Amino acid sequence: MSTVGIIGLGYVGLPLCKLMCDAGHGVIGFDIDPKKVELLRSGRCYLAHLYERFGRSFLCDMLATTRFTVESETARYTDCDALVLCVPTPLTDDRKPDLSFVVRTVEGVAERLAVRGRPQLVVLESTTYPRTTRDVVKPILDRAGVPFRLAFSPEREDPGGSHDGRTIPKLVGGIDAASRQAAVELYATAFETVIPVGGDDGGAEVAEAAKLLENIYRSVNIALVNELKIVLDAMDIDVWDVIDAAATKPFGFARFTPGPGLGGHCIPIDPYYLSSIAQKYGEQAHMIELAGRINTAMPLRVAEKTLDAIGHPRPDSLRRVLILGLAYKPNIDDVRESPSFELIRLLTEAGCEVQYSDPHVPSTHPMRQWGDLRMHSIALTADSVSSFDAVVVSTAHDGFDWDLIARHAKVIIDTRNALAGHITQGRLIKA
Repeated sequence: MSTVGIIGLGYVGLPLCKLMCDAGHGVIGFDIDPKKVELLRSGRCYLAHLYERFGRSFLCDMLATTRFTVESETARYTDCDALVLCVPTPLTDDRKPDLSFVVRTVEGVAERLAVRGRPQLVVLESTTYPRTTRDVVKPILDRAGVPFRLAFSPEREDPGGSHDGRTIPKLVGGIDAASRQAAVELYATAFETVIPVGGDDGGAEVAEAAKLLENIYRSVNIALVNELKIVLDAMDIDVWDVIDAAATKPFGFARFTPGPGLGGHCIPIDPYYLSSIAQKYGEQAHMIELAGRINTAMPLRVAEKTLDAIGHPRPDSLRRVLILGLAYKPNIDDVRESPSFELIRLLTEAGCEVQYSDPHVPSTHPMRQWGDLRMHSIALTADSVSSFDAVVVSTAHDGFDWDLIARHAKVIIDTRNALAGHITQGRLIKA
């Protein structure tokens, strides 16, 4: 078996380490965060959902095989037959692609490739715009003056979802057919289904664009139901009843649901990678940009609904608001791009005292966009719930006691239809 280096041990890289280790490879995980490296070396995981997927002892079991090690320095890149890049691809403040993490990582790979002096397979998994692998990554690796294989294989992680990563089909494209085949052979050892894409050119661009299409599809359809929610609300029609009715059709309809905005690394960010690159080719991605505007505006609508319900704060009249759910989706601790943070900002700026409750996120931590809010989850009791002027349901975790919330909240702003079927005696507002 090969030695596989996985660079970036977050929501994509760490589970990939597990799959490659299970496949019998030697695995070296690389991360620039010394805290992560220290935790992993001691057998502790900072991503709680992986304990649910793999079991509480999965890291200790990996370390016990002696095939898994964790490093913060790049020197051991030279020991790897393949390097898989799972680094962030965020947006700049003006919503343009930020490939700085990719570029810096590939520059480090090129330096070590020159030292290694023999061929290596390099695979990019970070979501990006088409031609990044060929036009951005390849020229940097070319500087090493050493042969290499280069491919793109989009991650399809589903944190907290029901899908086992090993069973999710793996798309693979390369800068040429030989690179694609080398990556296919690597992934075939760890994934049940590996799908090579593209033709003689290797298919890297097809794989890059396919990942964007998957996320744009969701973004556009979520924007559609969010806009429909606004229109039907003005007509006094419950959008959730409409969605339930439409979903009875056994063909030609996929169920999407509205909410307080978009969260996670993929949907709020990735579509802009395509709309941005489209402009360089003289085209305009109208639907992508419109969907982005609709979804981005949802937290403001929820905040306005909340303030309309409880009255705007005055110097002599403080308003207290409780946000239910800081994670961006139910039953996980992933807070990346969660609309709950924007709700906290908007309501705080309006003069409200805002707190949150989330059984999966006991406290906030420093983030690139929000800094460190230094907030802590509060326990839900009859007294705590009733002490707030409004409770805003942002994320519908299964662990919330909805009966308690329905009985004791003064006003409930429900963005997820979580209180459907509960008796709220006119205190429920859907937003």
